[in-house]
Amino acid sequence: MRRLLVLWDIDYTLVNARGVGSELYTRVFTSRYGRPLPQPGSMAGRTDRAIAREVLALAGLDGLDQELQLFQDALNDTAPAFAARARQIVTALPGASAALAGLAALAPGHGPVQSLLTGNIRPMAEIKLAAAGLTRHLDLEVGSYGDQHEIRAELVAPARAAAAAAYGQDFGGTATVLIGDTPLDVAAALATGARAVGVATGHFSTADLAAAGAHAVLPDLTGTAAVVSAVLG
Repeated sequence: MRRLLVLWDIDYTLVNARGVGSELYTRVFTSRYGRPLPQPGSMAGRTDRAIAREVLALAGLDGLDQELQLFQDALNDTAPAFAARARQIVTALPGASAALAGLAALAPGHGPVQSLLTGNIRPMAEIKLAAAGLTRHLDLEVGSYGDQHEIRAELVAPARAAAAAAYGQDFGGTATVLIGDTPLDVAAALATGARAVGVATGHFSTADLAAAGAHAVLPDLTGTAAVVSAVLG
């Protein structure tokens, strides 16, 4: 059986972070600019780089590209200070831990490589997952993170390349599986020839995710066997 690269979304797929990421944005923005954080549009499925650019544009800041990098650097530097806060409020979604373990149990050492394709910057991704107790079966070194690109689909190729280098196998086409709760997760998979598994634990219904073109749709992660079946296709 061809080995798979399974790339998980985090927010509303594996965890409910209860706004800890927004708290980080607020602290960094108010500290740097001394004014309230502008409110961006929907953040569902978007990368931190895209959200940060919108926030800075709404604030009317000059030199947007340079300021974006400085703002992202500040987010990365400040995120570790939110680890204790995350432990207070972040929780794993039902079935998430068992789903990760169930996939890891498939042909140990030869089963799916599990990592992340997330809109979060890496420090916040690690903080959320650690707070929820979900790091054990994930190889975070081959994941893609939200400060790498504004377009989610552009995160797929770097994850595939990192996994290929680490595991000595090509993960092109449907050997990559994206699991997420938004149509943007599905779109990223479809745009890159990957398999899309939608999970309706966020703001979008099973019908929404099916309409977006997901190859499989789950109401949640509570049925481990159903998760495994959806991933394997």
